[in-house]
Amino acid sequence: MTDPLASKSAVQATDPETAAHEVTAAHSRITNEVHKVIVGQEQVVDELLTSIFCGGHALVVGVPGLAKTLLISSIARTMSLGFSRIQFTPDLMPSDMTGTEVIEEDKSTGAREIRFVKGPIFSNVILADEINRTPPKTQAALLEAMQERQVTAGGMRHGLPQPFFVLATQNPIEQEGTYPLPEAQLDRFMFNIRIEYPSEEQELQIVQRTTAIEDAKIEPVIGGEEVLRIQSLVRQVPVADHIVRYALRLTRATRIREASEKPTVVQNYVSWGAGPRASQYLVLAAKARAILSGASHVMPEHIRAAALPVMRHRVLTNFNAEADGITTDDIINTLLDEIQVDNSDPKSTRHMDAVMR
Repeated sequence: MTDPLASKSAVQATDPETAAHEVTAAHSRITNEVHKVIVGQEQVVDELLTSIFCGGHALVVGVPGLAKTLLISSIARTMSLGFSRIQFTPDLMPSDMTGTEVIEEDKSTGAREIRFVKGPIFSNVILADEINRTPPKTQAALLEAMQERQVTAGGMRHGLPQPFFVLATQNPIEQEGTYPLPEAQLDRFMFNIRIEYPSEEQELQIVQRTTAIEDAKIEPVIGGEEVLRIQSLVRQVPVADHIVRYALRLTRATRIREASEKPTVVQNYVSWGAGPRASQYLVLAAKARAILSGASHVMPEHIRAAALPVMRHRVLTNFNAEADGITTDDIINTLLDEIQVDNSDPKSTRHMDAVMR
């Protein structure tokens, strides 16, 4: 399987301390700007930035009024990048998003030619607002862009600008007039991020801010080249074989058809498990969390911290889970409790020592 997240910007190897300082400084600048208009939601902001620093896409799920759109647009404004908001509606056509071919006539010669007019998807940061409100054919138009970073029209391939992120929002409680995202498209999202109601104190601050005259201004604090460099620095973080195997064990344990580990919770409540992209994203997200925490290499706690947003949309529950009120988060948390890292393989230690040297 080709790696869709590999950065096209190569950078020289950087020592871990310098790399961690560079990434955490960028993270701090962005969060400081975002919190000028967003109250709380530190974990949501952190997970969104993690997906961006890894070069992945993110789906933000939450009920109306929780500032999902404002949060994503605020993050986009902190970056000197192109930004497009696409409001998904039932009548939105694929060409409205990707672009269309038009016939142009040269007024001097009278000759006609076909020209491709780029749509709003030709930007760096795409806010796909209420992505489940548009029919499957329009949702599917995003698949090639998200996976291959290109759009094909009239037999011609048109590359998308780099970096490129799709940050989508979805309302989980409204089902009428919506079209659930197919599993193939959900799998393209690195993270499924849950946004919850604010605390009472946070809601007080929100009301005070939004009913006052002052309007906070967000300034760009990072550019496209720096984003690409951060993505490369994240990929340089070393990870030992036994940590990678731990990520694999977590992912493969969700597959009821696998011959190896079949935890009881999976046998009882899972109809379909996570695929190989879950393993890829677990390791990549763990690398980002490691560098943000100042660690020199990936540790088990970094894998565990990334497990919920990476796996919750890749594990499909069955009727028994619905009847018993068991969610995918419950299943993943159970697996995290039951499956531990195996430190017994001596090859893992030798490999880690070699990487660190």
